[in-house]
Amino acid sequence: LPQELQRQNLFPVGRLDKDTEGLLLLTNQGGLAHDLLSPKKHVDKIYQAKVAGIMDEEDILAFEKGIKLKDHTCQPAKLEIVSVDRNASTSLVQITIAEGKFHQVKRMMVALGKKVTYLKRLSMGPLALPSDLPTGKYRSLTEKELELLKSAGNR
Repeated sequence: LPQELQRQNLFPVGRLDKDTEGLLLLTNQGGLAHDLLSPKKHVDKIYQAKVAGIMDEEDILAFEKGIKLKDHTCQPAKLEIVSVDRNASTSLVQITIAEGKFHQVKRMMVALGKKVTYLKRLSMGPLALPSDLPTGKYRSLTEKELELLKSAGNR
């Protein structure tokens, strides 16, 4: 980030693992960050994942019920199967969660006997990753986007 932004005490809203890419919000507004991350506020985060393994209707139902991990039972989530490559034994899926626990999407897949091989955050609440924003680049939010995020966190 340029020097002027480095001086604004920005911090990430949530995190992305080192092998995950996609939307990452930076803010200096602690209240907004808390509201967007709190599971009680139910702000959806949508991810696209490539998975080693064939995802099916049983997996969709497991997500809907809430997947039990070693230390936590996940809130009900949505799994959409985008495509399946039976020859390669892989699936492309879209996952919507309202929480954001440590490695949650990856751990949910492991609990189902699958492995995430690629993960990208597509959106957080009403804010979607712009398709024309190159990986590793940033842009400022518009006033309208900021207002949408604030209203999403105030549910």
